[in-house]
Amino acid sequence: MINFSLMGAGRIGKMHAKFIAAHPKAKLKYVYDVNSQFNEEVAKSTGCSIASSPEEAINTDDVDAVLIASATPTHTQFITMAAKAGKAIFCEKPIDLDINKVNECMENIKGTNVPIQIGFNRRFDASHSKAQQARVKKEIGELEMVIITSRDPEPPGIEYLKAAGGFFRDCTIHDFDLTRFILGDDDPVVQISAFGGALFDKNSQQVKDQDTAMFILKSKKGVLIHINNSRRAVYGYDQRVEVFGSKGMVISNNQTPTSLERYTSASTNEKEPIHFFFIERYEQAYRDQFNEFIKSVENKTKPLVGFEDGRNALIIANAAYESFESGKVIDIKF
Repeated sequence: MINFSLMGAGRIGKMHAKFIAAHPKAKLKYVYDVNSQFNEEVAKSTGCSIASSPEEAINTDDVDAVLIASATPTHTQFITMAAKAGKAIFCEKPIDLDINKVNECMENIKGTNVPIQIGFNRRFDASHSKAQQARVKKEIGELEMVIITSRDPEPPGIEYLKAAGGFFRDCTIHDFDLTRFILGDDDPVVQISAFGGALFDKNSQQVKDQDTAMFILKSKKGVLIHINNSRRAVYGYDQRVEVFGSKGMVISNNQTPTSLERYTSASTNEKEPIHFFFIERYEQAYRDQFNEFIKSVENKTKPLVGFEDGRNALIIANAAYESFESGKVIDIKF
């Protein structure tokens, strides 16, 4: 049995608490959040204890792993504490919004040799993963293009936008990581060109953020990647991936609650609306990434999505901002 402390009990934290409690090889021992109501809700639903401080939650002897789902500015602090305490670590993305803090954290935990998994859940989506495997197995021949569409159903509130770190680091960072996942380690992205604007959301305009963006990336082998993002899709949470090659194409498409189709005098091939919220759309991916973390801790193997993956995705996001602000194609240096 792997005993967990949960750092952060907000929306994502509560979801992770549910997964920990449901897993036959995991047990939630402690929860810590600055919000006492969140603590009480998780403790009541899982039977865990409430830690009075981060130190109590992380350093206690009866905890084997720490799941970090707290506010982003706390991530590097909790990663460092947990690594030095010898605990396995699962941390939601991003590691931090500041690459200097990420690099400092990387230096601070050198030699601790604990498994660290970063929560880029889209790698574990069954459809996205099969698209990636089609590239690996060359089912589509030689890879030539990747097209990623990722659009939220509606913009978040202004307080969220003020703390999110910018559209490219908040939303597109998932797509930058998915790009790296599909390409593979032997074909890194080397260039990026970014375009964006605040076309419709007054909150984004107020905080000088973007609500719409497009990116063109190029890999070392010449593969072209197109990513398009929006904070508004009136028809639901729009998530699609195309992997195109010399022998064909595979598409990881939007999902609906059921596969029901209607054919009537008023419409043809009418389907149910796609999922509206990211937790519903990626629930299977969230579960599978947690299952994979349990396996890596049990088997003492390196997690499939590690600290370096989180760092590299942030480097791409920073290069995207450099391109957006300068109007130039930027060479990416990892």
